[in-house]
Amino acid sequence: MEQADEERLCRALRAAQDGDEESFRVLYREVQPRLIRFAGALVGPDAEDVTSEAWLQIARDLPSFRGDLDGFRAWTATITRHRALDHLRRRSRRPGGDVPVEELTAMAAEVDTELAALDGIATRDAIRLIAELPRDQAEAVLLRVVVGLDAKRAGKVLGKRSGAVRTASYRGLRRLADRLSPSHADAAAPARQAGETHPLLRRDKTGGTGAEGVI
Repeated sequence: MEQADEERLCRALRAAQDGDEESFRVLYREVQPRLIRFAGALVGPDAEDVTSEAWLQIARDLPSFRGDLDGFRAWTATITRHRALDHLRRRSRRPGGDVPVEELTAMAAEVDTELAALDGIATRDAIRLIAELPRDQAEAVLLRVVVGLDAKRAGKVLGKRSGAVRTASYRGLRRLADRLSPSHADAAAPARQAGETHPLLRRDKTGGTGAEGVI
């Protein structure tokens, strides 16, 4: 089923590059939940503004994009990261003075219900914990586990070697595992007693488990 979904998304990518609006919406619904979590860990409640700005650029530059579906995911993450860093710079110069982005409101509204369903309290807590990691570890974990990129593509987004991304991701996941251990997260005891771990720590795109799964 996963392979069929990937093939469907690949077709949607090519059709969207040719101007098909429905295919573009398919891509948006696939990628936006990951991007908004990624941006949320960087800019907090301003994530929707950041991703709206990112999608304006994505829509503008999509016809000239060259690459496969994983390349598209990395490309959109790169754009989102740049917009997030721009946003942080603006916010540091003008606290509270950012002008809301008005574009893409109809498309954003279409996915609000999906995002609400995906963003359960446990996931929000995990994103908050990731955001508290050192920046290099937080970005590596987000790109690998949340956005679903391999170390090579995540390294391109961050301008780092894949080995550095693997190391940062491993260290970040180990910190998260320590934070979620019984001595640091008593509120999560029922889930742990049932043999569960948080989904963001349990499995990455390659099917690995725990911190080792993203190495």
